[in-house]
Amino acid sequence: MAAVKDFLLHTFRHFNAAVLVQAAEAWKQHIDQGGRMLLSMGGAMSTAEIGVVLADLIRQGFVHGLSVTGANLEEDLFNLVAHNDYERVPDWRQLSAEQDLAYFKRGMNRVTDTCIPEEKAMRRVEREMLSVWQTADEKGERYFPYEYVYQVLERGRLEAEYQIDPRHSWLLAAAEKRLPIFVPGWEDSTLGNILVADVRLGRLGRLDLVKTGLEQMSELIDWYLAADAQARVGFFQIGGGITGDFAVCVVPLILQDLKRPCRTWGYFCQISEANTSYGSYSGAPPNEKITWNKLDVDAPRFVIESDASIVFPLIAAYLLER
Repeated sequence: MAAVKDFLLHTFRHFNAAVLVQAAEAWKQHIDQGGRMLLSMGGAMSTAEIGVVLADLIRQGFVHGLSVTGANLEEDLFNLVAHNDYERVPDWRQLSAEQDLAYFKRGMNRVTDTCIPEEKAMRRVEREMLSVWQTADEKGERYFPYEYVYQVLERGRLEAEYQIDPRHSWLLAAAEKRLPIFVPGWEDSTLGNILVADVRLGRLGRLDLVKTGLEQMSELIDWYLAADAQARVGFFQIGGGITGDFAVCVVPLILQDLKRPCRTWGYFCQISEANTSYGSYSGAPPNEKITWNKLDVDAPRFVIESDASIVFPLIAAYLLER
């Protein structure tokens, strides 16, 4: 047995630790029984280099679709081409406002303990994105956010500039598998802001180059119905926010609004620090989802109340038997 999995089984016996093991084993059983898994990801997990484990989960068939923030979509790409110019800030809790201003003046955008270089990451990727946007603009075409990113990767013009092992990029893994990546609220991202600026500056002719969140929901309906026709679909949620809330509600949409048959989610797990007592959707416990026709009483369901940057790699190690 792999060392990490063996350690978890031997020592993670109670409370959140025990739930972690139960959720990981139930995920494995779900896949072993032929199930599919949609993974939603909030926060800044790409900057936390979640790709080190998520890429392997994708390649080994534990993930079949994703719902992520625009930030997570682009930040895996930023990390791919600019990792060597990132800066760790180990004492980030002690920074003064003046020290953060100094980072800004140097062109370094801080995400907790990590500074992303504006020129080497954002502006380098911007040039490639503008090229694929302009091509679509000239042809009168429109695509989802992730499809433009796949086009950039497939052109290969960034390949010589990769600064991490490509095996550690979850985006490259998803592109290899042609997985759909739903990105609700994409306009709340650096690249979304840049596209709006490019239209206003006259570099692009229209804002509707990128398909909307409503179109993504319609696409998600098609994906879910096709997946559900083949196997039970599970839902693994890292953090809270729009990526989880958007994707999980596709089931009641199909059942109650479209009035079409489908099965509810066959597995649910969320890693969350959100308090469950203040009406937060991010902190809503799984049983509450039963009342919204998202889950049924027979679905394995778990909440791990902890830090996703610690918990998720352990779950991945369990599944990958590392």
